[in-house]
Amino acid sequence: MTKRLLFFVYGVAAYVLFLGSFLYAMGFVSGFGVPKILDAPADGARGPALLIDAGLLALFAIQHSVMARRWFKEWWTQFVPAALERSTYVLCASLALIVLFWQWRPLGFALWTIDDPATRMALFAIAAFGWLLVLVTTFLINHFDLFGLRQVWLQLVGQPYTKVHLVTPAPYRVVRHPLYLGFLLAFWSTPTMTAGHLFFAVMTTGYILIAIQFEEHDLVHEHGAAYEAYQQTVPMIVPGVKRRSPSAAYQEAAR
Repeated sequence: MTKRLLFFVYGVAAYVLFLGSFLYAMGFVSGFGVPKILDAPADGARGPALLIDAGLLALFAIQHSVMARRWFKEWWTQFVPAALERSTYVLCASLALIVLFWQWRPLGFALWTIDDPATRMALFAIAAFGWLLVLVTTFLINHFDLFGLRQVWLQLVGQPYTKVHLVTPAPYRVVRHPLYLGFLLAFWSTPTMTAGHLFFAVMTTGYILIAIQFEEHDLVHEHGAAYEAYQQTVPMIVPGVKRRSPSAAYQEAAR
């Protein structure tokens, strides 16, 4: 019982660290409420700063993608209890974010600034919607499993872990990756685009587009024809592409 309780405490601690880093990320990107922001004035030479920032983003991207892959999980769980695998992933991702916030080197000068109050408010509203979409999406697919709490809770109460089934709640019928869409809205919707903000937005967009390919490969392996049918009917990340009903595609895949 003591071991299971320690596992649970570990999972809760990793989750709390995630919440803190997520809230800080909102302020860091949007430029309010935190001591260090993405758009701060440059505090040194831009060449070295650009290299450091690229390294920080690469660190997060490598950690986030490699630890999420099926082959890594199969190897990793030889050393880390399966119940702690997701919590450990969340912990490492949060630590990578904290290092990024801590060591980020602002690049300074504004490439463009929108002064019209109505347009500024509209852009801030779009960014806020993006952050909200990210958070809401996690709850629609199973927030507590995604961040490791379900795994450590089931371990605590002595119940076996069962995989989460493929579901497509409302936003997933518009695009296959509404969570990533939310991040893109949050990163790009800003009335003042500095060189650092543009670099951050471009690099994270590139990472997201690459990460989706790896993620979908794993989803096809796990869910088979059902996910392949879903891919054919729902656009990846840009809403509005003409498609058939997802439910009809699932019926075809089940035949």
